[in-house]
Amino acid sequence: MSRLVYVLNGPNLNLLGKRQPHIYGHETLADVERDCRALAAELKLDLRFHQSNREYELIDWIHEARDTAGGLVINPAAFTHTSVAILDALNTFDAPVIEVHISNVHKREEFRHRSFVSLRADGVIAGCGTLGYQLALRRVASLLDSQAA
Repeated sequence: MSRLVYVLNGPNLNLLGKRQPHIYGHETLADVERDCRALAAELKLDLRFHQSNREYELIDWIHEARDTAGGLVINPAAFTHTSVAILDALNTFDAPVIEVHISNVHKREEFRHRSFVSLRADGVIAGCGTLGYQLALRRVASLLDSQAA
């Protein structure tokens, strides 16, 4: 079983640390990637870490992951609430999917309370800041370990 995990990030996350730090914190996406890579090494996971402001690129990476990955962590950002196309792509992925949101979307505007991605996700982590990515990697590793046992 593959221990490759894709970590996919949606629109505006390239501005992490600069955009609304009172909501998203001061860490950059590079900081998140560094921390994910360190934890992945500890958990014996391989990582592909991507960010795009373009929906089709996220869909292409999900399609790519179908043939290579044992799990997927996704912070779809605003696409969470709008993208049936990302949901459809995730529905073709037959391994664990963990959805991550840095902020607690349930304490924010009502339109953020609905997630298309959650219809496919095996778990959702919200409101834990960027630590949510590490929690998601730990969950994927746990699911992969239980499948291997």
